[in-house]
Amino acid sequence: QVQLVESGGGLVQAGGSLRLSCAASGRTFSTLVMSWFRQAPGKERQFVAAVSGSGGSTNYADSVKGRFTISRDNAKNTAYLQMNSLKPEDTAVYYCAARNYYLRTNAQEYPYWGQGTQVTVSS
Repeated sequence: QVQLVESGGGLVQAGGSLRLSCAASGRTFSTLVMSWFRQAPGKERQFVAAVSGSGGSTNYADSVKGRFTISRDNAKNTAYLQMNSLKPEDTAVYYCAARNYYLRTNAQEYPYWGQGTQVTVSS
């Protein structure tokens, strides 16, 4: 089993920045693909970004490219999502997720999830 705990959410003005963290335990962290998803009220859960176990490969949703950066520190068993130039439409609950081997954008292909952290961007 893998346990994931997110932190770093909050309220920020449009144009501001936040950094989310996801601490993992229960498995060898470097074997896990780590991803971030988000879900706004009344909407489906949406892929945001993913990073490979080594950190050498990343994938981003078009809506966040150039503004968000996903990274990981395998020595600390932690993944990060640096969010810059935030927009009101980025408001959502952000979830950390993990899976084996391959980067995927479909939430149904991720067996491990955190509890979520709220990000609210005011205009």
